Amino acid sequence: MPHSSDSSDSSSFSQSPPPSKQDSSDDMRKVQRREKNRIAAQKSRLRQTQKADTLHLESEDLERQNAALRREIKQLTEEMKHFTSVLSSHEPLCSILTSPPPPPEVLYATHSFHQPHISSPRFQH
Repeated sequence: MPHSSDSSDSSSFSQSPPPSKQDSSDDMRKVQRREKNRIAAQKSRLRQTQKADTLHLESEDLERQNAALRREIKQLTEEMKHFTSVLSSHEPLCSILTSPPPPPEVLYATHSFHQPHISSPRFQH
């Protein structure tokens, strides 16, 4: 007579075998690996947040420096305009600019660039 499957045979296949030591150690490793991965991800997110905070602070500092430099450029530009105006108003009155330059011998007459030679017994042969 052919063998037919009865309800007792099918129920034995649907039940899982009792956990072995190998299965429980695999489960422990999975749990440990997941915990380790969770901690690593948490640390990574923290580092990423800290890096973003640092970049934000650096950006704010650079914005402040940029604003200060722009103010300085504006002030120096105004100062340059003032001095250019003063120079322009002075040029027509300036005797140095309107008279011919003095000869070089007049410029250097008060300075003596030539030093007399000093003989030393040490260098005489």
